[in-house]
Amino acid sequence: MLDRLLLGCGLVVGPLFTVAYLVEGATRAGYRSLRHPVSSLAIGDRGWTQTTNFFVGGLLCLAFAVGLWRAGPSHWGALLVGVWAIGLLCAGFFRTDPVSGFPPGTPDLPQPNTRQGVLHDLFSLAGFVALAAACFVFAWSGTRGWAIYSVASGVLFAVTMVLASAAFAQKEGLVDLGGLIQRVSVTIGWAWLAVLAVRTLGG
Repeated sequence: MLDRLLLGCGLVVGPLFTVAYLVEGATRAGYRSLRHPVSSLAIGDRGWTQTTNFFVGGLLCLAFAVGLWRAGPSHWGALLVGVWAIGLLCAGFFRTDPVSGFPPGTPDLPQPNTRQGVLHDLFSLAGFVALAAACFVFAWSGTRGWAIYSVASGVLFAVTMVLASAAFAQKEGLVDLGGLIQRVSVTIGWAWLAVLAVRTLGG
């Protein structure tokens, strides 16, 4: 029963995290979901909502990683999911710097970056790399269809994250779509984690 509860965290964390940032993004003045990153919602008086979202998401993913370690097919994969969880927790602890003109009145690419902003980016990058790697590690632990889906998810997750990073660095032609690209990327990641949870529960 404990293992099933831990693994169930991987099934619910993605929808919870997604609904939270969609609702907050739709109601935040000056925030443009197509342009601005999810992390920017942690800035300002209402920033505690996204900070809480990072913490809840990180704790649920950490519980899922423990469940994968106990019942899943790969300890290495479980560790990588754990790194993704730690990245979420640190993203909540270290607030991002303003970017792409949010909050309103800030420059598109403020300089210099704060220490908190740098740490936010570093821990987030570690989490993104770990989740992409987990897709490849778990790809070897199932059917051919699962392997193809996992590898495709890992590649698409990594590519869209690179494109989103370029957009937030003000790459011409991408900057106005940075938020959309990032949301596509994290949706790919959350969906893969949910399918992994279903497979592991079924096994």
